[in-house]
Amino acid sequence: MTSQTAQSAKQALRQETKIGQILLAQTSLTENQLKEALEIQKERGGKIGEILVQKKFLQPHEILVALSLQLGIPAIKDIDIAAINADWVKELPIMYARQFEVIPIAVDDSAVTIALSDPFNLQCIDDLRVIFQKEVRPVLCESRIILDAINRVYERVRQDIMQDMDQPEAEDFEYDLEEPVDLLEASENDAPIIKFVNNLMFRAIKDKASDIHIEPYEKDMVVRLRIDGVLYDVARPPKGLHAGISSRIKLMGELDIAEKRLPQDGRIKIKIAGKDVDLRLSVIPTAHGERLVLRVLDKSSVRLDLPDLGFDPESIKVINQLIHKQHGIILVTGPTGSGKTTTLYAAISRINSIDRNIITVEDPIEYDLKGIGQIQANPKIGLTFASGLRAILRQDPDVIMVGEIRDKETAEIAIQASLTGHLVFATIHTNDAPGAVTRLVDMGVEPFLVSSSLLAVLAQRLMRKACTKCAELYTPTPIELDNLGLEKDVFGGKQIVQTKGCNECGGTGYKGRMVVHELMVLDDELKSLIMQRTDSAVLKKAAQAKGMITLRQTGIEKVLAGVTTAVELVAVTQE
Repeated sequence: MTSQTAQSAKQALRQETKIGQILLAQTSLTENQLKEALEIQKERGGKIGEILVQKKFLQPHEILVALSLQLGIPAIKDIDIAAINADWVKELPIMYARQFEVIPIAVDDSAVTIALSDPFNLQCIDDLRVIFQKEVRPVLCESRIILDAINRVYERVRQDIMQDMDQPEAEDFEYDLEEPVDLLEASENDAPIIKFVNNLMFRAIKDKASDIHIEPYEKDMVVRLRIDGVLYDVARPPKGLHAGISSRIKLMGELDIAEKRLPQDGRIKIKIAGKDVDLRLSVIPTAHGERLVLRVLDKSSVRLDLPDLGFDPESIKVINQLIHKQHGIILVTGPTGSGKTTTLYAAISRINSIDRNIITVEDPIEYDLKGIGQIQANPKIGLTFASGLRAILRQDPDVIMVGEIRDKETAEIAIQASLTGHLVFATIHTNDAPGAVTRLVDMGVEPFLVSSSLLAVLAQRLMRKACTKCAELYTPTPIELDNLGLEKDVFGGKQIVQTKGCNECGGTGYKGRMVVHELMVLDDELKSLIMQRTDSAVLKKAAQAKGMITLRQTGIEKVLAGVTTAVELVAVTQE
């Protein structure tokens, strides 16, 4: 421990002791209760005030008063929402405000008064001094009151989504949709709906969102965007606009606008600033109106090369060897939204040449690949993965891609195709690479078929990359490592990045995503274990002994390289 760290620890101890004395004098807290809380703090870490509240020895406002007396910082019981000017928070990202529980409550020529719940967060006060370019005067307030104020003030700022969104030029926004002239020259009441929907789609493309959610509730509605795998509120339009917005989007997707009782699926093609964008539309009826989700497929932004996705050179070398095999099956596994299809597209693009016949069966076709035959599965008319796969085999293919193996029939056809001289790519839903093998066996596929056909299994997740503008290095404490469940021998004493959020990343602290993966290549020993119906845990240990790097280990390497944060590692690679 450095002298500076030791000094900080002693200072913190003095602070806790002092606040303990104040609480004993000013509240109903007893010596025994304080002693018990200090013991818990010694074992688990954390703030003494939070422990006292958790144990229900004191109320939050009592801790607040004690902190005010200890530090000489004013405390307030409530926040006047009406007195907060919406312009004050425009430079303060909502994610940052929520994370650090801060909100400006008064601004004059020389200073800004900030309500905050943690007076010891000096870094946050420094940040606010830079953001507002004024002196910062802190006042203490309860966490719940600050968070309520944040939600209400930012909701007021976003009431008019039209002012928040960049307006696309008319010529930059085109629909691949034939409509009656009177619809485009809509009445004065309908025009704002059309403009709202246009701008919502434009905002989604600009922010690189993967999905648009329009969710009606009893008294209001919420519009959210999924950016880098996380949903964010972007607007709360009046509930009265929901029917018009729903009808407009259904009309664009060529759905039945009169049908509000059954789920419907559609597709919208638009062009924004010269870019072709496909939107997959799903509509389902709920108790408070139709819920709409649009999956954004921006063809111009898709990255179809393995290095761009985040694969390291050594893994790319192995994958290259695998995809140039003449026959066999390669599985990519992971949860929904983990980039499996994009990885398969990237792999297929590497072997796509004029002398190869490549055909896919997908549900849905996410991106059009030049020179490749793509079949859209449609179970409603009997075109399943299995029937599509059978049809493909009559088309003299060299390479086949199956969007997903969901049942025994599809699995067996894919394996038979790989055994008869075809290279087969497919996805399957499991948590890790060895789990894909046991999943196939559990479906009813004979182990000897799996072992004789399977070349490799690639398991992957998408991990958010730390924003380079607001990332900073720090050394995690042993308590932080314990709380996160991270190995002390791996991270102890090493510097890693943490993010605080900035305008560049919209206050999230992250920008963009990358693949973390584990690649299990089957050899004779692993195939022998499969033949014996070995469970996935034993198979995993054997693969690791052969040099397989797990998802967790790959993620740890990314953290130590400063590409992402420890918090993101824990969230994505839970064990």
